[in-house]
Amino acid sequence: MVVRSGGRQIPVVVLAGFLGSGKTTLLNHLLHRSGGSRIGAVVNDFGAIEIDAMAVAGALGDSTVSLGNGCLCCAVDSSELDVYLERLARPEARIDVVVIEASGLAEPQELVRMVLASEHPGIVYGGLVEVVDAAEFDDTRARHPEIDRHLALADLVVVNKVDRAPDAGRVLGLVRSLVDRAAVVPATHGRVDPEFLFDCRPAEERVGQLSFDDLHHGEHDDRDDHGEHGEHDDRDEHAGHLHAGYDSVSFASGRPLDPRRLVRFLDSRPEGLYRIKGYVDFGPYDAGNRYAVHAVGRFLRFYPEPWPAGAERLTQLVLIGTDLDTAALGAELEACVSDGAPHADEQGMWGVLRYVQGAAEDPAA
Repeated sequence: MVVRSGGRQIPVVVLAGFLGSGKTTLLNHLLHRSGGSRIGAVVNDFGAIEIDAMAVAGALGDSTVSLGNGCLCCAVDSSELDVYLERLARPEARIDVVVIEASGLAEPQELVRMVLASEHPGIVYGGLVEVVDAAEFDDTRARHPEIDRHLALADLVVVNKVDRAPDAGRVLGLVRSLVDRAAVVPATHGRVDPEFLFDCRPAEERVGQLSFDDLHHGEHDDRDDHGEHGEHDDRDEHAGHLHAGYDSVSFASGRPLDPRRLVRFLDSRPEGLYRIKGYVDFGPYDAGNRYAVHAVGRFLRFYPEPWPAGAERLTQLVLIGTDLDTAALGAELEACVSDGAPHADEQGMWGVLRYVQGAAEDPAA
């Protein structure tokens, strides 16, 4: 079975959360820590902005026109959104990922539907990130009970401002009880590893899979960061690097993987496994393509693409999370390696194809 893929597609990540939760702070952090990636942003207005990864975060404020109601999902429809995505998807823009920062009043489900309804061939839905304020979570939830539904839709939940919540552990536990297999990541000042949302590109050309250690090459000390209102905040100066407390598993195989076994593994992945990225070789099941895999929390997609000329046929995966049994995960991945049958049965790829764009998708499901 051979699956043909189109040209390069740019993931579009929806960034949502109630007013004051820290969405802009998180986006600014991504700009500073994008590792060479070029980020395009659609920020609560009718404009799409190209942002160089090395640009100062303040460039956003001078380059946007705010909507009167501040609610992107009410102001445009999917066809209008395509107009702005078109600007960012042009090859000359060299954008690697688009972030749609919703207003605090936006309906995340509608924004997700708009991206999924896009007819632009150059973009692909990249997941819903919901930001919550740990210090205000109980009050916000009491005033806006719909937050439970928003969290159930999310692929990644950032519990921000945990340094300001006297009972952050309880809040994290409560949020985890409200999500549907989404990754739940604690944060202060919106500091989350960009690799949870998208693949960071190194500033210089590199061959092969980006490793977990590469993510932090050249990262400057967190003490250069500032609080949400511009003032320096030293409450977590000694928190260490962003990857502190995260585990990673790197897996490589020169033998193809069995698609059924891999899908069973992915469908049952443990709660603490936030991020999976890399390429998979399914051997005789699709000899012409390798499959890029992208997972954030419960969100999972495969993207078939032709093997580069002369490329070694390898499976290369990086898994990132917390409290992972790395040895067990390595063994489970090893068990996904094919037994070496020379022929592929017709139904073998069906599980994988459920996660290839073009299949029926409903963010409310």
